[in-house]
Amino acid sequence: MGAEPGAVLVTTDLTVGGMTCAACVTRVEKKLGKLDGVTATVNLATGMARVSHPAGISPDELVATVEKAGYTAALPEPPMKQEPADGDGDGDGDGDGDESEGARQERHRLVVTALLALPVLVLSMAPGLQFRNWQWLCFALAAPVAVWGAWPFHVRAVRGLRHSAATMDTLVSLGVVASFAWSSYALFLGGAGDPGMRMPFTFVPTASDGVAHIYLEAAVGVPLFVLAGRFLEARARHGTGEALRSLARLTAKEVPVREDDGSERLIPIEELRAGQVFAVRPGERVATDGQVTEGSSAVDLSLVTGECEPVEVGPGSPVVGGAVNAGGLLLVRATAVGADTQLARITRLVTEAQAGKARAQRLADSVAGVFVPVVLALAVTALGFWLGAGADPQAAITACVAVLVVACPCALGLATPTALMAATGRGAHLGVLVTGPQALEGLQHLDAVVLDKTGTLTTGHMTVTRVTAVLEGLGSDAVLRLAGAVEQGSEHPLGRAVCAYARRESGEQRLPDVSEFSALPGRGVRGRVEGRLVEVLAPDEDLPAVLVDALTASESAARTPVVVRVDGAVEALIEVGDVVRPGSYRAVDRLRRLGIRPVLATGDREAPARAVAQALGIEEVHARCTPEGKAALVRELREQGYRVAVVGDGVNDAAALAGADLGIAMGSGTDVAIGAADVTLVRGDIEALVDAVLLARRTLGTIRTNLVWAFGYNVVTVPLAMVGLLNPMLAAAAMSASSVLVVANSLRLRAWQPSSIPVRRYA
Repeated sequence: MGAEPGAVLVTTDLTVGGMTCAACVTRVEKKLGKLDGVTATVNLATGMARVSHPAGISPDELVATVEKAGYTAALPEPPMKQEPADGDGDGDGDGDGDESEGARQERHRLVVTALLALPVLVLSMAPGLQFRNWQWLCFALAAPVAVWGAWPFHVRAVRGLRHSAATMDTLVSLGVVASFAWSSYALFLGGAGDPGMRMPFTFVPTASDGVAHIYLEAAVGVPLFVLAGRFLEARARHGTGEALRSLARLTAKEVPVREDDGSERLIPIEELRAGQVFAVRPGERVATDGQVTEGSSAVDLSLVTGECEPVEVGPGSPVVGGAVNAGGLLLVRATAVGADTQLARITRLVTEAQAGKARAQRLADSVAGVFVPVVLALAVTALGFWLGAGADPQAAITACVAVLVVACPCALGLATPTALMAATGRGAHLGVLVTGPQALEGLQHLDAVVLDKTGTLTTGHMTVTRVTAVLEGLGSDAVLRLAGAVEQGSEHPLGRAVCAYARRESGEQRLPDVSEFSALPGRGVRGRVEGRLVEVLAPDEDLPAVLVDALTASESAARTPVVVRVDGAVEALIEVGDVVRPGSYRAVDRLRRLGIRPVLATGDREAPARAVAQALGIEEVHARCTPEGKAALVRELREQGYRVAVVGDGVNDAAALAGADLGIAMGSGTDVAIGAADVTLVRGDIEALVDAVLLARRTLGTIRTNLVWAFGYNVVTVPLAMVGLLNPMLAAAAMSASSVLVVANSLRLRAWQPSSIPVRRYA
């Protein structure tokens, strides 16, 4: 039902236990959807339900509604405190890192069932081993399997029956009961209990020779194979949630807080507050987002952003919670704690992405909603047909049981969520965060991408790009040292860029002091360094030939040149500009090879925009573009039939990001840009966009393969079972294998690597 106009909707996550197939998912969604104004998306792989509901409906009401449908439900713990997916196989959604009590019980049930079932299978399948009264030994071993081993299926089937629901457990329970009941009849009343009875085993059921056959191998094989399949499936599903567990492990449990008197005390991370200063020793993780107040070091961000190279930090540098301190002692002032940290936001994005559904999965869920009732109808139809055609009752029951146990909606329910979990986890490791399956589908179908320049294709910071010294002068190193020294007194961005570059080139050595410093408005600065008059000025006409050539090249590349004079003599030309990110060359080239049209749209001047576009080989350029202009450009491209993505990092990009088919924000950008985006490139590298497109294409391909297998498996095996060409035991094995194969196929995404393509430079 729809919500009342103007009603305030809130979102609540629930952990749902007891779901075993896509039919369970559909039932929970429908039950919640009957509440006024409530919509729900349930994920079989994670055991989570995301419920949008009016504020007037409490979470307790949602929990009660799920329980009325025959399942368990609870509010999850905070994401940083629990394992994210119910990968422990107990169906309770707790996903404990250590094996839970429920998982241990299920493993114990599987082991005991296997010990009891294997002798039955061997004797039933190897007539040469059948001794006198072998069938009675098999009956004694099969009875506890059919009752205790299959007990979870019977319980869930009865629970579903009480709620007028039929699920995968209904099919398994009926198959076991029918196989065991027929075998009991055959042993006690049908002549199969004769001490000297021998029974051949065939892969295809055959008519009896006057003595009713027993199907104890099906009665034990069905629960054995289904239990084994679900155990392996749970282990595999546990692997697809590794991304969230990795993120959870990055969170520190305790943090050493530095007091005003210099002492330290260890406090739980939950008690840390913004503004407090904490210590990070070599090898330790940064407890939360903050700013370095003392010390210098290199921090490893690979597990947070996917950036493999350590980043040098010092006083004033921002650091991210979860990063590893690879160098000296750091004192950090906390700027964000708890849910406000970048690590918490990444975890939230990955969790939300894994909760969504692709269009193909919504179709699969619709099919699963009617799947079990249809299978039950087909089983009854097969039974009635064979009996009506005058066939042996044994053959009729065999066909009916085979239909019940071979049908598998589990694979339909797992086809998409397991692939999404594996893909979003792999994306997080590569520095790519997607908001959900719709974003993956959007990435797959991109035709054009609108790229911002500053901060996206370029570093967004002014830096020295080239130093050209005159022949037989002081040399570039000496001139740069003097220029950096005099620029220490300047607040101009050009001056700060020259000073910072000089410090880096000198190996962080202290630059000489400057005296008699003065700023010349509109021209530059001058000062005395080590007894020499040093001037850093705008270029004039009186320049040596070598510097004239450098000046011409600088202006064509839209860089800002300054001339350095020492004691009145021209010594060098320094060019300052916003440089192109190294990864931008490869990224644009690879986008073009993927059939995606790159478009540059920037608020910067025409000259620097054209220079960057020429260097990267981008043909379409829009300079001096306002936020409204960028949004209009996106609309125009969409009207031309393009599916458009926008990549940006600033407030001015937010409107275009929101209006595009797909918004992509740089992780180094503003919160406004990230909030308006569907995809965030955490590592701040434009080449991650190409990785995202390739990952999306691989993921959607994996989902299609899973669904083709899930649908095709049932289309082929159910008719075979109906016409009596499938043994019930083999049907159970095939049904279990179908789910395991789907999950295993999804797990391949965890090892996916973006292909390396040689870059082609344009300038």
